[in-house]
Amino acid sequence: MSGGSKQAAAQSGNALLRWINSPTGPKTTHFWGPAANWGLSISGFIDMRKPVDMVSEKMTFALCIYSLLFIRFAWRVQPRNYLLMSCHIANETVQLYQL
Repeated sequence: MSGGSKQAAAQSGNALLRWINSPTGPKTTHFWGPAANWGLSISGFIDMRKPVDMVSEKMTFALCIYSLLFIRFAWRVQPRNYLLMSCHIANETVQLYQL
C-alpha cells in the first residue's frame, strides 16, 4: 500500500468510528428506533398485495397521522434524525397509496 492509500484507509476507518460514536449512531436510540420503525413501512409494502377489503381504512388513517407527526418530530429533534424521517416518509407514502 502506498502512503496515500494507507491514509485513505485510516480516514475511512475513522469515519466509521466517528459514525458509530456519533449522537445518531448505532449506540443510540436515534438509530435503533428508526431501524425498528422500518417494520411499519415494510408491512405496508406487503399489504399493497392484499385485496382492498382486507385493509382497514381506520388503521391506515391512524398510521398516516402517526407518520405525519413523527416526520415533523424527526425534523425538529436535535440532532435531526434523517433515518427516522425517511422511514416515516416511506410509511406515509405507502399508507396514502392504500387509502
